[in-house]
Amino acid sequence: MVSQARASEHEHGHGHGPHIVPVATYLLVFAALMLGTFMTVWAAGNDFGALNTVVALGIAVTKATLVILFFMHVKYSPRLTQLWVAAAFAFLTLLIGGIVNDYYSPGLDGKLHPASISRE
Repeated sequence: MVSQARASEHEHGHGHGPHIVPVATYLLVFAALMLGTFMTVWAAGNDFGALNTVVALGIAVTKATLVILFFMHVKYSPRLTQLWVAAAFAFLTLLIGGIVNDYYSPGLDGKLHPASISRE
């Protein structure tokens, strides 16, 4: 009976031990994050015009993806965990997109205007 339960767990992907990540992988990810940090500092000192936000978000998203995949072990997690993380990341993208859309909306000058109320 116990052997059938273990066989069933093995077929469904459960019962496996923790995934062991080589130290070299962590060192490479650390080096990439340090490079990203230097790129962030470099980008902060340069003016890219209208692309300032795009460059900053590109670097930040790349660094966040590395942290999520390797240090949070999502790369080695079950598919359902990966799906939830992807859904959360997509939702965050929608929220940021909505904020950016609102901020850059036509006619938005950053000043609060009183509502136009007509009394008849």
